[in-house]
Amino acid sequence: MDRCEEIVANVRMEECYAGMSLVFDGNRTDLKQEIDAAIEKICQSTGLKPLVFDNAKTDKSEHEAFYIEFTDEAQRESGAFFEALLRELKIDKCANDVI
Repeated sequence: MDRCEEIVANVRMEECYAGMSLVFDGNRTDLKQEIDAAIEKICQSTGLKPLVFDNAKTDKSEHEAFYIEFTDEAQRESGAFFEALLRELKIDKCANDVI
């Protein structure tokens, strides 16, 4: 299976905002743990602290996602963070490169 089918990445960038969503099958706890660990690893290696949201508390487990957001001045470094996170998760493309 193509890794981009397991974890669907979307990036959105606007003035003073950059965000990424990583959508996956909520029934796959292994994917959730892998994404969570990758986010933590990239936070530690870059020193950046984005806002991270997990919508696991909804009843839509088939569309569970992590949302990673940067605002204000920190969004300038978001590109490098997102690229490192995608490499760590072995995702070679986003569903929407920039939306």
